[in-house]
Amino acid sequence: MSNIPLVDLRAQYDSIKPAIDAAIKNVIDTTAFVSGPDVKAFEQAFAEFCEVPHAIGCANGTDAIHVVLHALGIGAGDEVITVPNTFIATAEAISMTGATPVFIDVREDTALMDPMKIAAAITPRTKAVIPVHLYGQPADVEAIANAAPGLPIIEDSAQAHGARVRGRRAGSLGDAGTFSFYPGKNLGAYGDGGAMTFRNAALAKRCAMLRDHGRADKYIHEVPGFNSRLDTIQAAILRIKLAHLEAWNTARRKVAGWYLERLAGLAGLQLPHVPAGVEPVWHLFVVNHARRDELHAKLAGAGIGAGIHYPVPLHLQPAYKHLGYTEGRFPIAERLSATCLSLPIYPELAEAGVDRVVRALREAL
Repeated sequence: MSNIPLVDLRAQYDSIKPAIDAAIKNVIDTTAFVSGPDVKAFEQAFAEFCEVPHAIGCANGTDAIHVVLHALGIGAGDEVITVPNTFIATAEAISMTGATPVFIDVREDTALMDPMKIAAAITPRTKAVIPVHLYGQPADVEAIANAAPGLPIIEDSAQAHGARVRGRRAGSLGDAGTFSFYPGKNLGAYGDGGAMTFRNAALAKRCAMLRDHGRADKYIHEVPGFNSRLDTIQAAILRIKLAHLEAWNTARRKVAGWYLERLAGLAGLQLPHVPAGVEPVWHLFVVNHARRDELHAKLAGAGIGAGIHYPVPLHLQPAYKHLGYTEGRFPIAERLSATCLSLPIYPELAEAGVDRVVRALREAL
């Protein structure tokens, strides 16, 4: 019996191989490797997909956050509020500006930023808030903005390509949206890639300049910037894949529905909660259980590629020891990090595969 991986990128490639191969060949044939026409074409298509006027490609999702923060003038001495149960890139981008990440706890039911915790974290040095749309489910940006009046809201949408809240796309809810196209994402490149989305034309223009050496013209540089351009080959790949993203997200919802139905009522297992008005895209399907490590090992033994996202919250990482946070400071994020288990989910996962995962999980419990 074959193994079930956490994500199957080969199956996805096989389903669109001729179009992908042709797109890559065209870039090579034209030798437009940097800032070629596919970059602008993808930016326009991605802006339309996210239902915003502007999208700017960049080298990766970390740079997307960093460039937006820099464009907003955030730097040394400033503070940016975010959550501790995310990949380090969210906080790392804050640190790259010289600012300090300030963590707050998350909601018990969704693992997303708790708007009720924001007011107590705001100081005169607070310059922005970065909610994380975790596992494909968007945070309540409207409530977050209401809790932080006047502060820019930057959506970390790295795991939420196509998700909606009350009908609006992730990446269109705050002052800027930031995306990663790491290969395993719902919309993934064949290497690194990222994008920023905006409703504000001036902010979009400044970020476009910053990601390309502060360039206003070929040899005119308005400000010191960064080398963070989206490669043309990756843009060409992303253009092809973007046309399939809605269908892939629909397939992910079907897989998630099977899991929710068949795992309901399993003792001690906390299933994902989706609030009213939210349409997640199920980048990951994450359950929680006190015996997480044991379950992880047993699933691996059954040939099932479960994962853990993320086992050590950022405030307890060695990289942020200097901030002075101690264990117990954010009890909800800490409990979720200690018990989270990601089950296989990808558009090509068949119902029989879900049944096998469910059966193995039930046997392990």
